[in-house]
Amino acid sequence: MFMQVIQGKVADRAGLEAALERWRDELAPGAIGYLGSTGGFTDDGVFVVLARFESEEAARRNSERPEQAAWWAETERCFDGEVVFMDCPTATTWLAGGSDDAGFVQVMEGRSANRDRMLALMETYAPRVKQARPEIIGGTVGTYGEDGWVEAIYFTSEAEAREHEAMPMPDDMAEAMAREMPADVRYLDLHQPIMISAGR
Repeated sequence: MFMQVIQGKVADRAGLEAALERWRDELAPGAIGYLGSTGGFTDDGVFVVLARFESEEAARRNSERPEQAAWWAETERCFDGEVVFMDCPTATTWLAGGSDDAGFVQVMEGRSANRDRMLALMETYAPRVKQARPEIIGGTVGTYGEDGWVEAIYFTSEAEAREHEAMPMPDDMAEAMAREMPADVRYLDLHQPIMISAGR
């Protein structure tokens, strides 16, 4: 699975929301290989979306569609300044992956010198995470470059996420995650996640 992450400061939220609705209704049906996307607005006015495709080739074909290019030329005017694109050639899911039923999504971005070990640890501990944090539905994580990664974690609700994050994790799991998780992780909280599923 290939994932493209797009983010930028928003100047016209209403215009961007309308553009997303138009993409869902008019462009998504023709996006061959599109698997779905998760996006939303942060409290400080940043919009981020994680779009998933069957392959990098499928994502490229979508970008090359004339209607996609025309849509983006109009949509990028809704941003204030540069829009950042991050291509993740490898993306995987854990537990139930992404879910349209999520009431809250937290996106994390970071770099890790031991990225492969960190991802393996996440997969190993996933069943125990579900036991300790039942409000977590699952997650999607993509990697780029030598050490970059982006992860979206899907929660049943923000209230449940905040309640459970204050509870202690098992000591061995907490120590392992603290050891492998870099300190400079960027968090983007999507209080009202926008999901556009394939086939809608």
